[in-house]
This record gives sequence, C-alpha cells and structure tokens, in this order.
Amino acid sequence: MTGSDAALVTASVHDPASFGAVFDRHARVVHAYLARRLGDDRADDATAETFRIAFERRAAFDAVRGDVRPWLLGIATNQVRRHQRDEERRLRALGRVASEGPSAEPGPPASPAVGAALAALEPGDRDVVLLVAWEDLTYEQVAGALEIPVGTVRSRLLRARRQLRGALAAHLDEEDARG
Repeated sequence: MTGSDAALVTASVHDPASFGAVFDRHARVVHAYLARRLGDDRADDATAETFRIAFERRAAFDAVRGDVRPWLLGIATNQVRRHQRDEERRLRALGRVASEGPSAEPGPPASPAVGAALAALEPGDRDVVLLVAWEDLTYEQVAGALEIPVGTVRSRLLRARRQLRGALAAHLDEEDARG
C-alpha cells in the first residue's frame, strides 16, 4: 500500500491490515535502534512490543505529525526504559569490547569511557542523546517522540553533552597521567 505514514496509520483504524505497510517501512529502523540500546537478543521482542503498542494506539496518533518514525521511536524508547539497568551494563560492556578491537556492532564506535559515560547519564538525557546521535532525529522529532517540549530536549542535550565532555576529559586526563 502506498501513501504517507500519517495516511496509513489513519487508514489502519478502519482497515487494520494497512498498518502492515507502516511496519514494513519502519521495522528495520526501530529494530536497529533497539538493537543498539538493548542488544540483538532483546531487540526482536522489543520491536514486536513497540509495534503492538503502536497498533493498539493507532487511533490516538496525531496525523498532523506526518512522519510516524519519531512516534515509533518514542514508543521504542519507552521499551528501553523497561530495560534500563540492562542497557547501562550493555553500554559499559560495549565500551570494553570496542577497546579490544573492531566490532560488528551497529552504530558509532565506542570505548570503555564512552560506554561508561553514556551509562552514567540520567535516563531521559541518555534517551535524547541517542535519538539525536544514533537516529539523527531533529530536536522537534525528539520532542514528539518523547512527548516533551523542544526546550526540554535542548536542555537535556546540553546537560548530557556537558556531562559526557566532562567524563571523557577526565578519562583522557587519566590516560595522559599514565602516560
């Protein structure tokens, strides 16, 4: 089925089968995002849960938004929150693995310091950073995905960048001292 994302979601209220096109268009992106946040083993289930929730809530989707990707990534981010402690451990482990050599892991290269710094962020700040950095969402799209004001996105991103900068600078200082 062709049509805009918003038109497909709206049509799926009366024709549930048309939601399949939304899944076909966005499942790969949602899965990749969840795999980077939760690992491949949990991404399949979290992706399925994301689309189940989206399907159940399709009547409440605001068609004015147009693009459903931020909406779906917002639902996916809520799935991540359910697994936050695991995510924090995964980010630290990803950093350790990255320091041992090349990785087949999707996403940007990491280091133990980057993984630890991301894990140390407040969950809301981490959500904003990863939606901007990994998914290339605009501030407005992040705001829509997380259902927060754009100003909150800006302040969370600013705070997270400062914290990441500080953590990574401290790490580099330690490495310089070891020499």
